[in-house]
Amino acid sequence: MIQIYNRKTKSYEEEQVVGKKYIEWTYESLIGKNLTEIFLKKKLFSKLYGLYCDTKLSSNKINAFIKDYNIDINLSLKKANEFNSFNDFFARKLTSSAREINFDLNALISPGDGRLTCYTNISIDNLVQVKNITYSLRKLINNDNIASNYENGVCLILRLAPTDYHRFHFIDSGIPTESHFINGFYYSVNPIALKNISNIFCENKREWTLFKSDNFDEVLMIEVGATCVGSIIQTYTPDTKVNKGDEKGYFKFGGSTIILFFKKDTVNIDDDILQQSNLGFESKVSFGETIGYKSNKL
Repeated sequence: MIQIYNRKTKSYEEEQVVGKKYIEWTYESLIGKNLTEIFLKKKLFSKLYGLYCDTKLSSNKINAFIKDYNIDINLSLKKANEFNSFNDFFARKLTSSAREINFDLNALISPGDGRLTCYTNISIDNLVQVKNITYSLRKLINNDNIASNYENGVCLILRLAPTDYHRFHFIDSGIPTESHFINGFYYSVNPIALKNISNIFCENKREWTLFKSDNFDEVLMIEVGATCVGSIIQTYTPDTKVNKGDEKGYFKFGGSTIILFFKKDTVNIDDDILQQSNLGFESKVSFGETIGYKSNKL
């Protein structure tokens, strides 16, 4: 059972995991682990499933998915019968009123919907994946010079489940650089997989961007793919001014992760998120929601 903290109700709730039995079998059984290493983590499996999710035939899954996982389709720009494929539904855009964005210049907003964990005063060579499993920022982006800028800073990990809104956005106004692609595998990013496979974030395919934020200095933004994620699609234009809340891109089908790194003394994360992270719980957040504020030391 995966419990997450609901900031609105100030209580814990059980996450409804898509394909829970499959994930448990894949990452906890001997046969499943072997099959994952031989085939499921490879690009071919996710590519084939991604191609299927791009077909009209896959749209037959949409209504059942909405019902089984209580998706509020009224927040979508399109109605359920207007999607051309399951990926079209999965990467759906929301109405302008679906998410409230805090435009206070000092407010830090979540870049998307998901489950948030925060780490402060980080060591870039010893970042926490889950308890007793760590990874290195140097290996994550393959760039020692940039990685060193975030020593003793803040790391935010936003895990998107398949039931979430899967577009991601800029947390401030500023100028983003080009996206750097790093090829890799397609492990699940569900906590069940995270506790069984070391260095998943550094093993999976990923893209990273330096974002020259107007209010939070230079932020490192990383998108990590996962099993059945057909693609990470970047929709922004590099080296062009963006506004707070503008879309950066989206994921096709599958669970995914967004990781943000902030330099030392640039941001203060909300106390409830820090407390839950220290206790080992993710906090449920929505795109545009305030998750912290600009440091008065900046």
